[in-house]
Amino acid sequence: MSKSGESRILTIPNALTILRAFGIPLFLYTYLHLHRPVLSFFILGLGAVTDYLDGKLARLLHQESKLGAALDPAIDRLYILATIIALAVESVLPWWIVITLISRDAILGLILALFRRVTGKLFVVSYLGKAATFNLLYAFPMLLLSGESGFSRIWGIFGWAFVIWGIGLYLLTGVQYAGLGLGSIIWKRGETSFSRISS
Repeated sequence: MSKSGESRILTIPNALTILRAFGIPLFLYTYLHLHRPVLSFFILGLGAVTDYLDGKLARLLHQESKLGAALDPAIDRLYILATIIALAVESVLPWWIVITLISRDAILGLILALFRRVTGKLFVVSYLGKAATFNLLYAFPMLLLSGESGFSRIWGIFGWAFVIWGIGLYLLTGVQYAGLGLGSIIWKRGETSFSRISS
């Protein structure tokens, strides 16, 4: 991809990504204020579809950009954050899960900021990391439809199964990213120190 391509802002994939961002406050309004879990579920579903499409279109149309690469995972995390907080407010999800996931992202954010400062590079998202995020993106919405009987009970069973699996993957990839990030930081600083001593 050329540098001019990387710096483009006005692209179809970026427009989809920004459109997806508007779904976050809309979801919170429909779920917490209107108490319409089915509508909220479909809003999250539409967000997931646009998340899939913006990446596909970026590659198909050769419209990859640095803005898109930064915005896409950030909005994914905002979707997860909005969903888990909304579910916790409605007592569907325990607050310790919210605190665990937020702590994971906060710690990683500090490590990755230091990684970029020391190496001058962005951290590459692994396939497993994408899988963990995607798992949570479709697992938590299932809990919106969970209940005590009938199909709502089935939604709850499947939702919790995927939530547990997704949280495990999310924490595992967090440990992997932290290890790779800290390892690169230590290695880079060691190289810098060695260069100074050698010179």
